[in-house]
Amino acid sequence: MLMPKRVKFRKAHRGRRAGKATRGYLVNFGDYGLKALEPAWITSRQIEACRVALSRHMKRDGKMWIRIFPDKPVTKKPLETRMGKGKGPPEFWVAVVKPGRIMFEIGGVDKKTAVEALNLASHKLPIKTKITQRPDLES
Repeated sequence: MLMPKRVKFRKAHRGRRAGKATRGYLVNFGDYGLKALEPAWITSRQIEACRVALSRHMKRDGKMWIRIFPDKPVTKKPLETRMGKGKGPPEFWVAVVKPGRIMFEIGGVDKKTAVEALNLASHKLPIKTKITQRPDLES
């Protein structure tokens, strides 16, 4: 599972998920990318499931880039606990994803394989996604 080695603060506020991605919205490294169309928290388990689906379908051919990292802790209070007594301990880590963000990129494989692999990965995510390609890859 992905998680930071160390953080400045152990617990974080929930924050807002309004607006569009202001960075990370272009396919920069590979030829094809998976773009988010909705705002969401993507957990480290979901990122790992996508990584496994992509690498298995590509049969370790080509290269893959994961453009999101789960650096936000999500806390949870234990079951059957009364209100109050502070915030619960961190349970898991999430990456905050806004619409337009490129989450995964792949390169070094043909278009058919890339589209199938990214389609499989998109089924592991809780949001609507779109497969995009590098702007200069029109031919």
